[in-house]
Amino acid sequence: MKIAIFPGSFDPFTIGHYSIVKRALVFVDKVVIGIGVNQAKRRTYFSAEARMEIIRKAFANEPRVEVRSYDAMTVDFAKEVNATIILRGIRSIQDFEYEKTIADANRALSGIDTILLFTEPQHSYISSTVVRDVLQYGKDASEFLPPNTDLSTLKNK
Repeated sequence: MKIAIFPGSFDPFTIGHYSIVKRALVFVDKVVIGIGVNQAKRRTYFSAEARMEIIRKAFANEPRVEVRSYDAMTVDFAKEVNATIILRGIRSIQDFEYEKTIADANRALSGIDTILLFTEPQHSYISSTVVRDVLQYGKDASEFLPPNTDLSTLKNK
C-alpha cells in the first residue's frame, strides 16, 4: 500500500489543500493529513481539534484520507504511519525554493521522498493567511474553503 503524508499547520485547511489531497489520491492508496502541533511555536487561529474536524468533514466520504495531529519531526511522523511519500503543494517559485530545501533535508534524514504538486491556477492566490484575514474581518470565506466546511465552527474556533 502506497501511503503519503500531507503535513502542515492547516490553519485553516483551504480549498487549495483539499485539491492537492484529491489529486494525490490518483497515485497513492492513502493520504494521512498530519496537522503539526508544536507547543513552542506561534499560537494558532484555530485549535488543532477544530482543524481536524474541518478536514474530516471535507473528506467524510473518502475512506482513503485520515487526519491526525503530531508533535514530532515530519519524517518521524511519516515512519509512524508507514508513509513512503511526503506530499506538498506549491503555489509559486518562492514556495518551490522553500519546499526543495525541506525535501532535501527530509530525504537526507529518512530516505523519504517528497512529491510536489502545483496548486491549480484558480487556487494559487489562496493561503491560510488570506483566509484568516478574510474571516477576521467578518467576510465570507466559503469560496476559499473545502466542501462541508461549517463556517460557524470556524468562527467559534
